[in-house]
Amino acid sequence: MRDIFEAIQRSSIRIKKAIDVKDIGYSQEQNSSGETQLQLDIQCDMIIEEEFSRVASIHTIASEEKEHAVELHDSGKYYIAYDPLDGSSLVDVNLSVGSIYGIYEKSFSGTHLVAACYVVFGPRVEMVFAHNKTKLHLLQGDHWEFVKEIRLNNKGKLNAPGGTQQHWAPYHKTLIDGLFQEGYRLRYSGGMVPDLHQILLKGGGLFSYPATADKPNGKLRLLFEVFPFAFIFEKSGGHAIDGVTRILERPVAHVHDTAPCFFGSEYEIERVRDVYTSNQ
Repeated sequence: MRDIFEAIQRSSIRIKKAIDVKDIGYSQEQNSSGETQLQLDIQCDMIIEEEFSRVASIHTIASEEKEHAVELHDSGKYYIAYDPLDGSSLVDVNLSVGSIYGIYEKSFSGTHLVAACYVVFGPRVEMVFAHNKTKLHLLQGDHWEFVKEIRLNNKGKLNAPGGTQQHWAPYHKTLIDGLFQEGYRLRYSGGMVPDLHQILLKGGGLFSYPATADKPNGKLRLLFEVFPFAFIFEKSGGHAIDGVTRILERPVAHVHDTAPCFFGSEYEIERVRDVYTSNQ
């Protein structure tokens, strides 16, 4: 696991430099989800694949930017799914973006996830790595420093609701409005990494991206986004569900499968579960 951790550290330093100097422009290619790829997305994907190709313990990688998984080392035991630059469209307005990694053993499955990591590229570059515990690291020059362990409170104060409101189910809107009526503060940038990072560092709250009329299977991808953050929240004392079921128990049929998802502290997730169970 140490060699993978160090490869992510090296990749992140290179990605930071790419963000700082790269001309922001769209390529003519689309990724597996039909989105036009930014040149920066492609460059970050190449950086990560190059670093991972040097790690013998990695068997297979799957990128949000690639249609299919790629085998690297037949003798390796780890399978890594990653989103090289989540929220990359926010770069041109100078908002924080990030990379997300799910580290699986033997196969891509929520039950085989053994570690997860994300990196925030903002005013500072920070890395959160979860294995046995969830730990925050800060980039200082070209080296990383451990900052602290992250633990969520039982109840938070932030509410980050995703999806277009006109496509929400009525009971979901009632749930979200109810949290605001309790005094929760809106925090939603359109970037999964910075929004969830804020909830983690501020002690708790709710991030939601439900099934909607236009996205009945949710929008966020299980292997690259949902599973890694579910693992991180659980290791931090929080929870992650699809409305009713624990996210990490959801089956995966295709590398780019999506799912509705809710991440938060115990109080908020129980609120979600109560609402969704009664509306199934």
